[in-house]
Parts: sequence; C-alpha cells; structure tokens
Amino acid sequence: MRFKTSEMKVVILQHDIKWACPADNQKHLEELLLRQPKADLYVLTEMFSTGFATEPEGIAEKDGSSLTWMKRMASQLDAALAGSVATEENGKFYNRFYFVEPDGNVSHYDKRHLFTYSGEDKRFTRGGKRAIVEFRGVRFMLQICYDLRFPVFSRNKGDYDAMIYVASWPSSRVEVWKTLLKARAIENQSFVIGVNRVGKDSKCEYQGGSAIISPYGQTIAAIDDFQEDAALAVLDMNGLEAFRKKFPVLGDGDEFKIKD
Repeated sequence: MRFKTSEMKVVILQHDIKWACPADNQKHLEELLLRQPKADLYVLTEMFSTGFATEPEGIAEKDGSSLTWMKRMASQLDAALAGSVATEENGKFYNRFYFVEPDGNVSHYDKRHLFTYSGEDKRFTRGGKRAIVEFRGVRFMLQICYDLRFPVFSRNKGDYDAMIYVASWPSSRVEVWKTLLKARAIENQSFVIGVNRVGKDSKCEYQGGSAIISPYGQTIAAIDDFQEDAALAVLDMNGLEAFRKKFPVLGDGDEFKIKD
C-alpha cells in the first residue's frame, strides 16, 4: 500500500459568514469546530473570515490574523485545517487557500481563475501554479470556487488523491456546482471535497450544496441546502488504490502542458 493510512477522516463545515468581521467569524467557527467528531482534516469555505470580497481594500488581511487562528486550531484539533482568506501582501491582493497542518506547517494556493463576472480579476492577483499538499500520506490538490469550471488545470497527472474546492457559489448556479463536483471526481478518479457557504451578503444568497464525492461519482457525505451544519466522511484509500489498479483511466489521458 502506498498510503500511510488506510482511512482519511474529513469533516466539511457549511457555514454562514458575517461580512468583514474576521474576529466574529473565527469565534463562530471555533465553536463549530470544537463540536465536531475527531478527524484528520477540517475544511472551511472560501474567504471564511470575511465573506467573498471583490473590492478587498480595507477587508483583505495584512496581519495574518486568520492564519494565526488556523494554526492554533489545527494544533488544538491535531488535524489539518483548510480554507481561503482574502490576503494583502506587498500591496497585492490574493484569494489565498491555506492548508495548515497541526505542527504549524503551512501550504497555500493562490486562486488562478479569478471570477471576471463579479470583477474579482480587477483587484486580485491571479495565481499561477498548481498546489498539491501531502498530509498523512494523502495528496490533496487545492482549488477555489470558479476553478471548478476549468478541468484542464485540475487534470489528474497521477499526482493527487483528493481535490478540495472551497467556495462562495451562489444559489442561482448551485446545480452547476453540484454537477461539476461529480464530474471532477469521475474524470480524475479522485475524491472531491466541496465546501460552499450558506447565508447572504449584499449581492448573493448561498444555499451550500457541500459534499464529499467518491472517485465513482457517488456522494458519500452531504449537508442539506441552506443549513449551517457539518458532515464527516471516511476516505477509503485502499479502495482508491484498488480502483485505480483495476480500472487505470489516468494512464490513458492525453498529454498536455498548461502555460502559466
């Protein structure tokens, strides 16, 4: 067996967000996290500390307060914690996905596909590189919301076992979200972890649709729409390895190169 563990326990948190109030959101999420069962990984949403901001001036964090909070919680939970934060660095703004491990190690991915429909591309700096993190023997690809619509960038090159999508995906297009989560799992022979927020901001309503999908395209954990709640799934890593050996789809894919 390639994996260091036969099972990876993942908790997804579908939560509301108080606009531009990191301290309040951290406190609320801490209460939710501490009520959850023991897991290896806990996943929050896109811009979990502020809500989705297309005009980040005065909202994006420069002090790293949410990252500091994530490190504390990961240590307390003895688990990884994942989610994106609107971040300002050297005068530039990033929609940055942090993957924080219990020992304090931090990996990050800057959103590549900025949402032009809302103007996210006008203020934020586009990321370039894929980000794959190995944690407890399982390889996770980090993705944010609109990235879900672009399968070439996320195509599995045999270099990951699960994808994580954190999102602020509005109710008006939620069926697209649910459909594409399954498509990405099937075509990449990978687990897909999709976490979307609930609640409202000044522009949109969000109904969630958070779920964990198996490499067969089956939903193995889900949260009811419009509900702030959590769900646990156990990723069967031995089963994934056996499936890939029995049905070697990934080896038949087309070769390609993505330009940065």
